[in-house]
Amino acid sequence: MRGRPTPGLGLPPEDRDGAPVTGWTRRHWIAVADHLLASLRPYRSPLGARISPPGRGSWSGGATDGLEGFARTAVLAALRLAAGDEPVRGGLAALADQVTAGLLAGTDARGPECWPVITDHSQQIVEAASIAVALHESRPWIWDRLTSGQQEQVAGWLGGTVGREVRENNQVLFQAVVGEFLASVGAGHDRAEIESRLEQIEPWYAGDGWYLDGPETRHDYRSGGPGEYAVGPAAAYDAGRRFDHYNAWGLHLYPLLWARIAGDRAGARAALHRERLYRFLDRYRLLFGPDGAVLHQGRSLSYRFACVAPFWLGALDDATPLTAGQTRRLASGVLRHFTERGAPDPRGLLPLGWYGEQSAAAQVYSSPGSPYAAAMGFLGLLLPAGHPVWTVPEERLARERADVSAALPAPGFLVHRTAADGLVRVLNHGSCYLMAPPAVERDDPHYARFAYSTRTGPLIGPEAEALRLDNHLALLLPDGTATRRERIHPLALTDRYAASWHRPLPPGGPVPGVLPPPVVSVSVPSGPWEIRVHGLCRPPGWGVREGGYALAAEEEPESVPGAWGSAGSGPGAVVRVAPGANGPGLVSAVAGLHGWAAAEVRRHVRANAFGHCSAVPLLVLPPASARVCDETSDTVTVMVSAVLLTGAPGVPAAPDVTVHVDGTEVRLAWPDGRKLLVRPVLPWRAPVIQG
Repeated sequence: MRGRPTPGLGLPPEDRDGAPVTGWTRRHWIAVADHLLASLRPYRSPLGARISPPGRGSWSGGATDGLEGFARTAVLAALRLAAGDEPVRGGLAALADQVTAGLLAGTDARGPECWPVITDHSQQIVEAASIAVALHESRPWIWDRLTSGQQEQVAGWLGGTVGREVRENNQVLFQAVVGEFLASVGAGHDRAEIESRLEQIEPWYAGDGWYLDGPETRHDYRSGGPGEYAVGPAAAYDAGRRFDHYNAWGLHLYPLLWARIAGDRAGARAALHRERLYRFLDRYRLLFGPDGAVLHQGRSLSYRFACVAPFWLGALDDATPLTAGQTRRLASGVLRHFTERGAPDPRGLLPLGWYGEQSAAAQVYSSPGSPYAAAMGFLGLLLPAGHPVWTVPEERLARERADVSAALPAPGFLVHRTAADGLVRVLNHGSCYLMAPPAVERDDPHYARFAYSTRTGPLIGPEAEALRLDNHLALLLPDGTATRRERIHPLALTDRYAASWHRPLPPGGPVPGVLPPPVVSVSVPSGPWEIRVHGLCRPPGWGVREGGYALAAEEEPESVPGAWGSAGSGPGAVVRVAPGANGPGLVSAVAGLHGWAAAEVRRHVRANAFGHCSAVPLLVLPPASARVCDETSDTVTVMVSAVLLTGAPGVPAAPDVTVHVDGTEVRLAWPDGRKLLVRPVLPWRAPVIQG
């Protein structure tokens, strides 16, 4: 089911000959870019150096937030200028003049709208990179038209990045990009620093095109207000293995944007990054649904369609396994998907959130200008109108209409896609983001869950996050509070199953010298279902709870009573949302296959990026609150559940699998003769596959 584009977004007619899948052409991309730029005009400061859309501010303060709004929209303006197509409202020259005026006002150190001075670890370093990219890609329109004095002024502000300390993640690349731009215009720079920053991401490369977003042990975190950071050996902490969309809009993007600025100097380093990008795109494309929906996992999700930037970059640099028609089909599908679901909103703005506005989905570093990092999704406008990516007919991606079960070993993802509904699910047994100190409970719902999808999001907000309901296996203390999954330790990953272990940490910080016995978990795709097998040690009196996918819509999801019929004696729960503006209807269900006593549904409001009302089906083995529970148990309890997310019509059929548990051995058998023997304990032994 398709929605309608945002009111006020004037689009040209569809072209079903050249774009048989999406109907969208280069003219549609230009129309969306023009609409976004025009809609920001009421939020420009008098001199244009700050763009401050309405919304919740970031931890950096209003002045830096205004800079962020300017810098990120300057990238969109630069790409629009590079596209060269008229008409923009007021013309391309007027757009260039607008950016130039803001640039000069912001870099005038004595002016009323001067940007904050660049300091160590500051957000200004991030935004300086956006400005450098914008100036490079629009050079004939803006930089080359500045006087020598104006160029010196701008380079002076950008030069504040040289010699600064940066965060230990993708932000190291921003310093390299700014430094290379300064070098390209003959301004002061540090060549050794540029090379060092580019080299810094090499230990983070995990293979198959995937990067960690920073080292697993980091040595910097914000310890107070703006500019207050703890750094060095004393600040070391376990940051987890962070894999997410920053691979797309950061770790692949900026090395090749740097190469565009560096030209021949980029040499072998650029060739290496093109080869890695090719490998990344070959698997990353699996995280997109045929309807243009994007995997909802990780941080900075308000960047939305910035995730298509590496596909355009692959076409620009001849570094993609996709054909030209497939590239446009995927990118246009994503942009169309968002524009039909509230991004941009009726004001023409990209609010903090996913489809509409949901500030609870955003991190504390995000400002109302942050979502305009989506500008990188328009990199395709650097390709001329006559390029094959714009002229050849769209093509569907390979296996787009097929069931897929595919292992992505580097991030620890098992991609599970069903052709009947186009849903993409990612079973997560590798990616974890651990909050920096002084956080005590360090799990993040966008990383810690067992599964994510293109049509659902985790429960968010302080109250819902503390409960840890959806796609989570929790031990329940006698008072009902839930343990958390922080550090995820991968065990195995194939196209048939994924496995990992974690320690179920109780509320509060870790107790020195006390490590909870591990939980070993195995996920096995089975048609539209996922079979989960857990081995855990349950202290006397403690309970266990397993959640399915949280469904969300503007209207409250309905429970489906008696859905299982002859499914057996195990408990189960089903929730359903009807077709609506965000797409076809969905069903989320859980079925207890071994060890469970009951099922229930929990509901929340304003706790999900996909809608106002949300509901989660749950399996429960209740805690026995009357018992003393300060003991530990070495006895492994096996729990087996089935988790369903489907867009197929009708009441879902029960999972078609037979489960036999003998001690810690779990035998799964399917009607087609396939069998799997799983032992969810440590030391780990690989499952035995038959058939």
